[in-house]
Amino acid sequence: MLHSVIKSFKIHFGLLFFFILIRTFGVFVEVQSELICSHQPIIAAVGDDVILPCHLELALSAGLMTVEWAKPGLHPKYVQVHQDGRLLYEVQNPSYHYRTRLFVDELMSGNVSLKLYKVKPSDEGKYWCLLPLVEKEALITLIVSSISTPVIEVISNTSGRLVIQCESKGWYPEPELLWLDAEGKILSAGPTETVRGPDDLYTVSSRVTVEKRHSNNITCRVQQKKSNQTRETQIYISDGFLVVQSSPDRFWSIIMNACYKALCFSLLLLLGQRTSK
Repeated sequence: MLHSVIKSFKIHFGLLFFFILIRTFGVFVEVQSELICSHQPIIAAVGDDVILPCHLELALSAGLMTVEWAKPGLHPKYVQVHQDGRLLYEVQNPSYHYRTRLFVDELMSGNVSLKLYKVKPSDEGKYWCLLPLVEKEALITLIVSSISTPVIEVISNTSGRLVIQCESKGWYPEPELLWLDAEGKILSAGPTETVRGPDDLYTVSSRVTVEKRHSNNITCRVQQKKSNQTRETQIYISDGFLVVQSSPDRFWSIIMNACYKALCFSLLLLLGQRTSK
């Protein structure tokens, strides 16, 4: 009788111990939990914060696991390593210092997502999320973009012709610049000059020579196909050869400037009338 009780106690104690191991280390014997990261590329603008979402499919606890984030081609390769409840700062790539974190409070529910602060162009690429204890890894892609509105100015205004320049700063990745006529057809223009700054952002510029017709619409379009981003500014050449930029920001700037001048003129006129009385 006593032998049976002891045997039963050992069995129950063993099951309890095994259950504790499962809950503590997140290891399933019969059921495998998959590590799931976003299959779609994550798109972020330069300077923004972004989350690279990854989780264990069965909401398995990753609280005491080592969680590694690495970037292929990076040396040292580690973006973030969380082990024994802390960040292993000494193995982290210096370019990511103070710019990453895990959701530590959610590791117990299987959330191993990485938050990346103040995104840089150099952050673009593929990232590996690795859980060595359960031999799981998954890949996720980050696409970084930066855009700006083109600015058009008249470089030369000679008899019968205008030389117009379009410039747009702060793009990533490298964009292309096109000149379009009123019908949307591509105009023949000078070569596009592309400059990559120390911040890895691109500035593009180009010039086009147009005839002074009775009326003419010219559009400068800057586009980045990878991030599917397009910005454009349009000018209208009137009978009097006056060039007006029709991009929204510039349009309202012109309107506000005109209103301000009109208001100042009205006030001066009113003061002059009162003085004469």
